[in-house]
Amino acid sequence: MKKFLLALPLSIFFVLSLFGQQIPHGIVLESLSMHSEIMKKDVKYSVYLPADYFTDQRKYPVVYLLHGYTGKETDWVQFGEANRTADKMMANSEIPDMIIVMPDGKNDWYMNSYDGKTNYEDFFIKELIPYIDSAYQTRPERGYRAISGLSMGGEGSTLLAIKYPNVFAACAGLSSAFRTDEEMVTMADDRYENTFGQLYGRDLKGESRLTEAWKKNSALSLLETLPLENIKKVRYYFDCGDDDYLYKGNAAFHVLMSDKKISHEFRMRDGAHNWTYWRTGLGDALKFIGESFKH
Repeated sequence: MKKFLLALPLSIFFVLSLFGQQIPHGIVLESLSMHSEIMKKDVKYSVYLPADYFTDQRKYPVVYLLHGYTGKETDWVQFGEANRTADKMMANSEIPDMIIVMPDGKNDWYMNSYDGKTNYEDFFIKELIPYIDSAYQTRPERGYRAISGLSMGGEGSTLLAIKYPNVFAACAGLSSAFRTDEEMVTMADDRYENTFGQLYGRDLKGESRLTEAWKKNSALSLLETLPLENIKKVRYYFDCGDDDYLYKGNAAFHVLMSDKKISHEFRMRDGAHNWTYWRTGLGDALKFIGESFKH
């Protein structure tokens, strides 16, 4: 009898362990590639597919999830555990089943450069999205497409959403690399040249850096110049850690959106510019996006 009683807790633990492993796992396909005529090269991307993707003929909403500066298409799975977050939240019905596309943005900032040498923005809108809609079981309507990202990808996702409100239903930026005009003007010369010269113009100092290319790719400037009725079509969410060096640009963006009466959600959580912050913030971003698909 004692042996039976001793065995019982172990058997219960075994059953519970099995039960705890029943969360369905989505499928991650890493470093696939598609050819871009605009970029004149193959562009890599990774994709997360819901667990029932290959056994169900239904179509899914799509979230484009962008990496940060010096990153690549595998970052959100390797460091951000995006697949685990998605698995858990879908299993708990916190978010709808969705496809997550993670393209390689190199250090192109997801925009067109001033000299026309790199036209990532055009590639994204004119080639990547149509390709994904043709290659996967997506719901290709605007109402079921969203964009998100971290740092460079947070800014990139916001710029694309603001510029193309008829393409995206929602945008969620994490630690977005928003910068004010003042920050761009006073930036150290080597930092500007190495990071931003390729985008806005080479060998520029001070206020000469506020070029037309900068104004067309500054989230703050676009809120002042593009039609508000179009910008307001998209649902916006963004956050920034209280120890993040990008706090000034994010705070300024929040204030300007509020002044323009653009509906948005802004969060400042405890944390810095690192993967710990982004891993713990992705769930809220996906939840916000999932709710947007219901609108």
